[in-house]
This record gives sequence, C-alpha cells and structure tokens, in this order.
Amino acid sequence: MERHITLPLAEELARSLRAGDRVYLTGPVYTSRDAGHKRLCEALARGEKLPFDPKDATIYYVGPTPAPPGKVIGAAGPTTSGRMDAYAPTLLSQGVRGMIGKGARSHEVVEAMIRYGGVYFGAIGGAGALLAKRVKRSRLIAYEDLGAEALRCLEVEDMPLYVVIDSLGQNLYELGRAAYLESI
Repeated sequence: MERHITLPLAEELARSLRAGDRVYLTGPVYTSRDAGHKRLCEALARGEKLPFDPKDATIYYVGPTPAPPGKVIGAAGPTTSGRMDAYAPTLLSQGVRGMIGKGARSHEVVEAMIRYGGVYFGAIGGAGALLAKRVKRSRLIAYEDLGAEALRCLEVEDMPLYVVIDSLGQNLYELGRAAYLESI
C-alpha cells in the first residue's frame, strides 16, 4: 500500500502501517545518531527534558554532510540503525513514534515498538544525495559540538521510505526472505 503521511506520526496512524507499505513523509524529522542518542538518554536519566518534544516524533538516523552553496543540506543518507538499538527503547517510551534508518533491529527494539506503537522506516543506503533533495529546511536544535551528529530538525517533503518493521512486529526483511524462499 502507498501512503502519504504528514508528520508528526500519531499513534493511531503508526499502528495502521504495515511492513511493506511504501510511504512518503512530509513534516518535521529529527536527526540523531549514536552519540546524540547517548546524550538524549543521559539527559533523561538525569531527569532533564529533551531538547525537542518526543511525542509522536520521527528520528532519522543520519549525519548529513555540510550543505554546498545554494543547498539546504548535503548528502543525507541513512546510517546503520543497529547502533541506536541500545537507546531506541528508551526514546520510544518517551513518545518517539518513528525511526528511519537502514538494516536490522534488535529483538528489544521490536518489542518496544510493539509496546509503544512505533514503526521503523527503511531508507535506501547510498541514496543520500537523492534523499537530501526532499529536505526543504534544516535547523540545529542541540549538540552542535557533535558536528554531523548534532540534533537537527529537518522539514522534509514526500521523503520516500518503506515500512520495514510495523507496530505488530512484522518485519519486511523476514517476510521478504520467506516469500523468496517459498517461490524457489
């Protein structure tokens, strides 16, 4: 199924998505990688508020390159999501609803997605220049000292993605492999 989604990603909408759905996201997406995730979780452990509202937020696992002249952002391809697995359940418990990246997720992340109504979107690795064309604005939020890993808010328009893991725990990587093996 093809879906055009305007963010933020409400729980009811997230729970309606299924592994294999093609989606086009429009709206605010926050960027963070492992160093930023570590700081976010450390802040929560100290009882501090996060530098953005996590309710129904979507986080893109990306460290964009600097913007060339006349551009909003440089290449913005996904990084391997497994590096955020130690932190993702905590952020999902705080209301983060969507995650964008590439690669498999741990059992603990999938369980947290089921519990909190989260969804994992897959972006195509190696397509950073094409994905950057979907970014209309970029604004620094926190952790400037982390450079490319700083927390940013990107305004995206029709960012093309696939639902890889849905809130039921259905996993496109597993479903696709099973369908292929069945066909041979």
